[in-house]
Amino acid sequence: MCARAAIQFDVFLGYDGIVPEAAWFPVVCEIKNDGPSFKGTIELGEGSLNQGRSQRLSLELPSGTLKRVVIPVFSSSRGYDSWDLRLLDEGGRVRAEQAGLRPRRRAARGTPIMGAISRTASGTPVIKPILAQSAELQPASARLLPSIFPDNPLVLEGLTSLYLNSERASELSASQVSAIFAWLNVGGHLIVGVEQPTDIRSSPWLRSLLPCQVNDLRPLAAHPQLQAWLTNATWSTNLIYSSDLQRQYGRPKPNVPATAGVSDPFGDLSVDADFEAAQLQVAVGKLQEGTVDVSAGDTPLMVTGHRGRGRVTVLLFSPEREPMRSWKNLPVFWAKLAEVPGAWYTSKEFNVQGGWSSDGIFGAMIDSRQVHKLPVGWLLLLLIVYLVVIGPLDQYWLKRIGRPMLTWITFPCYVVVFSLVIYFIGYKLRAGESEWNELHVVDVLANGESAELRGRTYASVYSPSNQRYALEGQQKYSTLRGEFAGQWGGGQSGERTSILQIGDSFRAEIFVPVWTSELYVNDWWEPAPSPLLVSVLPDAEGWRVKVDNQTDARLTNLQWVMGGRVVALGDLGARQGKTFPLSRESGILLRSFVNTQGLNFQNVVTYRQRALGAAERGQIADLPSASMAASFLSQLSYQQGYPNSFTCPPGLDLSPTAEQGGAVLLAWAEDFSPVKPIYRFTPRRSQKHTLWRVAVSVK
Repeated sequence: MCARAAIQFDVFLGYDGIVPEAAWFPVVCEIKNDGPSFKGTIELGEGSLNQGRSQRLSLELPSGTLKRVVIPVFSSSRGYDSWDLRLLDEGGRVRAEQAGLRPRRRAARGTPIMGAISRTASGTPVIKPILAQSAELQPASARLLPSIFPDNPLVLEGLTSLYLNSERASELSASQVSAIFAWLNVGGHLIVGVEQPTDIRSSPWLRSLLPCQVNDLRPLAAHPQLQAWLTNATWSTNLIYSSDLQRQYGRPKPNVPATAGVSDPFGDLSVDADFEAAQLQVAVGKLQEGTVDVSAGDTPLMVTGHRGRGRVTVLLFSPEREPMRSWKNLPVFWAKLAEVPGAWYTSKEFNVQGGWSSDGIFGAMIDSRQVHKLPVGWLLLLLIVYLVVIGPLDQYWLKRIGRPMLTWITFPCYVVVFSLVIYFIGYKLRAGESEWNELHVVDVLANGESAELRGRTYASVYSPSNQRYALEGQQKYSTLRGEFAGQWGGGQSGERTSILQIGDSFRAEIFVPVWTSELYVNDWWEPAPSPLLVSVLPDAEGWRVKVDNQTDARLTNLQWVMGGRVVALGDLGARQGKTFPLSRESGILLRSFVNTQGLNFQNVVTYRQRALGAAERGQIADLPSASMAASFLSQLSYQQGYPNSFTCPPGLDLSPTAEQGGAVLLAWAEDFSPVKPIYRFTPRRSQKHTLWRVAVSVK
């Protein structure tokens, strides 16, 4: 009892207890050991729904120490999952445990989640609730303490925005700051509230990040512009997967009309007279770049600058001090900063009914073609033959020879014969050689003179026997998960995996049943020399796009996405550069391209999960075009009265980049991998392909 009492084992699940759907989230373990030193192992299991997956992390626990570790976990189901954590010693004894942990809130894919490193607990943003009754759709705000803030950028991707009070910036470590920079680069939205100019000057990383220079504080007597910002027509009117959310009770609902009420849902918002009469302390300085969102005359109040695919918004006042703290419209202010769609405040016709997983699309591209399925017609014919043989045929010939009692011998013989026939058919249809196929979807993120690569490696492994295979992550940040089936596919992952976390990477052992293909996803992040250099220059006819291929692989099927259009650029040789002239009306509409290539996505994913039927109906042959269309899944429109609804992890869909005025270069590299393979065995067959995705800002 004394040894157990000497261990304090605390677990912090998700973002202040909030877990997003289809995303990596952090499980932070804090261990205080006041007893004898020992080598501990944290073991994480995913409750009753996915007992086949276990995750372990080993660490030294000297006497009198406090350690914090972050375990990345993927949320693969909605509403039923729980997690069990145990702390074991060298002898396998349980020293402490936290069983049946469940989040206090679950957020549906597409629901805004704002993290908050606030000055005080009461300063955590409160976002105005939406009209829909679904708790999973309500915008969420999560207070994150600097001491347990994750330093792994992969587990930050579940946050859509992050509020940081400048007073707390100095409490973040260098690794936590690096994670924020990486999260920003891939599309995050950092909101900085300025308490004192000295906070900015004392944090070099924050000073370099802001699009403006802060020098002093001055009182501002009148600030009606903040109220005007809430009531003007600049609210977000859509959101990724909004088509998935515009349904109730399984029936498609018509889109909300694009009226003024959608773009300015609070056009008639009442004015808070006490707030307008109070002085507001505003930080003043010099604008360096970016745009001024709100200003009072010549005094900027809110400034936004772009950082990679993300943004930094500076509030040149403290939202945690008076008079902002008591402003009656502050929840609306946070709702607009969190980019809650305006339509969610004008209609109750929003609910979450589920969706297919984007993993199924990539699985249909790379699943082994050695596996064939028995057509339903042949199965019925085999069943009819079996019934005829054990029934009328058996009775007829035994009666003919006058030995009806032999049926006690012939019937078991029929069962054995037909069992062998079924095994032989299964062997011919499904037996093959070990196979490993991988498709890398890699975002190239500029970082000074070099780049950061945010990769998603979809790997399909086929096994000719019941076999265990060893895998190992090779990148600085690397995680492994099984296939996410989506809510319409059951919502839970059925893989049998044992993972040992090594720092921010992993070693794993997976089990693959005989004659089956299993899909795994390796999410990774790694700094590297830039594989592609892309620049855009305007000219009289449109633009000139320059692409330099820095890799040793030939790039084919280059596509340029900008202004809602897709332009085919052709091919580019290894270590070559080329300039492509583009007119403003070149190419085809992005939505048309995605709908043409993704017309059959839903049927393919459905047939892929069936055990019987034509195998080719669950396969995708055109990998380059399909993977490019899958990069803009939210562009899929309604077809025949039913939505093409897909749920995908954060960052896979590049529609926000295209819709916010940016451009994206897509390039296919056949038989090329940007990283070392994660498998630690020798497959008899193997394929590897890469889709490069480069987001470019267009001036």
